[in-house]
Amino acid sequence: MITTKRIAVVTGAARGIGLATTQLFLEQGYEVLMVDRDAPELEKVAAKLENAYAWVYDISEPDNIAHLAQEVENQYGRVDALVNNAGVADFRPLEETTYEIWRRVMATNLDGIFLTTQSLLPLLKAAKGAIVNIASISGLRASTLRVAYGTSKAAVIHLTQQQAAELGEHGIRANCVAPGPVDTKLALAVHTPEIRAAYHDAIPLNRYGSEREIAEMIVFLCSEKSGYVTGQVIAVDGGFQSTGVGLPALRNLSVKA
Repeated sequence: MITTKRIAVVTGAARGIGLATTQLFLEQGYEVLMVDRDAPELEKVAAKLENAYAWVYDISEPDNIAHLAQEVENQYGRVDALVNNAGVADFRPLEETTYEIWRRVMATNLDGIFLTTQSLLPLLKAAKGAIVNIASISGLRASTLRVAYGTSKAAVIHLTQQQAAELGEHGIRANCVAPGPVDTKLALAVHTPEIRAAYHDAIPLNRYGSEREIAEMIVFLCSEKSGYVTGQVIAVDGGFQSTGVGLPALRNLSVKA
């Protein structure tokens, strides 16, 4: 079956950035295949959205991805936008990061993006579609307790550039969004007031980003407005990646001046 409708596949779509991206795609007239392994939450949110459909798959499982790709081909015959957003976080010291933990993080954050993109390539070629991979500011600058998470996201950045270099001749663009601190439920749960204050101090815009702000960049990179943009890594982080030490003190000095 071939459709002329624009089809977006968004992984990790049950909540957070994935859900915000789904909602924005719908506003732009796409049909959205919402992929997530959390069946109850995915089905609950998808039921509230028109032209969005719950596809319960675990992208860390190769068999799941193969079945997903086959079903998309059978039902739609094309993918105009693939947003590889699904990911897992793990924050602990290097010496406490077991190989099992390392592999769990890599299986979703890196392997899942590689396999999902590879499996959907024929459908992306059919539509000359766009790929947006979601990394993190942790893939651009190191921090404590992120040996597995940060390394996986750094690898996603390079994988994106490899995809752009190889797939451009097929009309496929691949870009990467690296969010900084974002006001998600997860961040609210794990970031203490002290941590939030420290982030605010270190971010030039002096605040966390919103899920919608990240989604705006993702959907832009999938649109014709970014038709000559590929292989890029865009930090949507309020300027966090651009700054070094001393920002709070310098900000105070500028206020006094």
